[in-house]
Amino acid sequence: MEHFVPADRSLSVCRRVCYAAGHFLNDLCASMWFTYLLVYLHSVLGFQSTYAGVMLLIGQIADGVCTPLVGYESDRTPGIYGKRKTWHLLGTVCVLVSFPFIFNPCLACNDSTPQWAQVVYFSTFIIIFQFGWAATQISHLSLIPELVSSESDKVELTAYRYAFTVVANITVYTVAWLLFHFQAQLNVDPSITDDLGQVDIPLFRTLALIMLGTGALFSLVFHVGTKESVSASGRENLLITPSPSQEALARPVFQWKHWLKEPSFYQVAFLYMCTRMIVNLSQTYISVYLTNSLMLPKNFIAIIPLSMYVSGFVCSLAMKPVSKLIGISITYLVGLLLVLGFASWVFVDKNMGAESIYGAAVLLGAGSATILVMSLSMTAKLIGEQTQSGAFVYGSMSFTDKVANGVGVILIQSIRPCSTDACCPDCVWFYRNVMATVTGGVAVAAALCLFTILIWPIRIRKS
Repeated sequence: MEHFVPADRSLSVCRRVCYAAGHFLNDLCASMWFTYLLVYLHSVLGFQSTYAGVMLLIGQIADGVCTPLVGYESDRTPGIYGKRKTWHLLGTVCVLVSFPFIFNPCLACNDSTPQWAQVVYFSTFIIIFQFGWAATQISHLSLIPELVSSESDKVELTAYRYAFTVVANITVYTVAWLLFHFQAQLNVDPSITDDLGQVDIPLFRTLALIMLGTGALFSLVFHVGTKESVSASGRENLLITPSPSQEALARPVFQWKHWLKEPSFYQVAFLYMCTRMIVNLSQTYISVYLTNSLMLPKNFIAIIPLSMYVSGFVCSLAMKPVSKLIGISITYLVGLLLVLGFASWVFVDKNMGAESIYGAAVLLGAGSATILVMSLSMTAKLIGEQTQSGAFVYGSMSFTDKVANGVGVILIQSIRPCSTDACCPDCVWFYRNVMATVTGGVAVAAALCLFTILIWPIRIRKS
């Protein structure tokens, strides 16, 4: 029995790196999805803003529906190859075969094809992609409490995972900047300007293919270098049938329905939802804010997000010692203060120039990195030793964030002052207000939830 449930599970640095590499493909695709999808559909392909928002909403709803279902099925999957790694492999294949079609014009369409028909075309690949993304994400997150046991190790493994997320975003924005740079240097077409348009279709297609090839290699590293434990591969019956001498010390085994009776489950879910809304909506609208509000050249949609994630990467290196010193909750609060600093700066500085936006981007990047890692660490803390139903918990958390982000995007797109590909003068203030009020408002909601956690700490209260 002790062989299958050791008192302290830990990983070597090499194994931690191999584990963290398992979400790299997802991170590369997510970076392109949130940062470039709206601007690609609207400014490059010429979709109306509402249609662009609908496609992003379809993706978020598909992801949101899939995450708890994948989590539930992952917890029940027989562990031949490893129940988590089996779903990870399935998700990876779905992402690789569907994502190239999203950042490519409709292959079966022509100039007379109505936009609603193109929405149907793209939505098919978007749903396949989001299913694969959800399967990879949930299976990867569910491995954290199974690979390590102590709270500090969970924080560190989550930080490794986020470090790879940051590297993935840096990779996307660096390659995008290089592609924009080479396009400008080799420009012999007078139609290529500093504004986005149909001439940029090959650039985004090339970017997507490079990211898929790179991510596939990292997924291979994960599958070769990560060993799923025997207890995580279908031998939970040994955990739930302890010997008589161990019955007094045995913990209750949680099924998915038991989590729904836990107050901490809802506390962490709401906090995680707010965290993801801050991270994803700011990432989604930073590009249109830069091009439509600040009127910066299109290469800034690579440079500024790159600055954000470099600051987030530096910040992630200090998270383990800081969280051990002041605690996870207070570290999360520090991250919220940085996000509120960004929102206040954008709202107050109405004439923000190219120089000032770098400072604001550093605040947002550091704050987003901090709250994301800490919220995931809180989720791992909630699961604790109940790893047999951990995928359901992560799936439920992701469901709230995906639906909230999708609804948020469609609401913002529906109240946009103009729906054509040209941006009217009102859009200048509109996107500035979106960046300030959405990040700031959600950060306030997250702070209120955090205070409830400080009063009623995260723990399982019912047997």
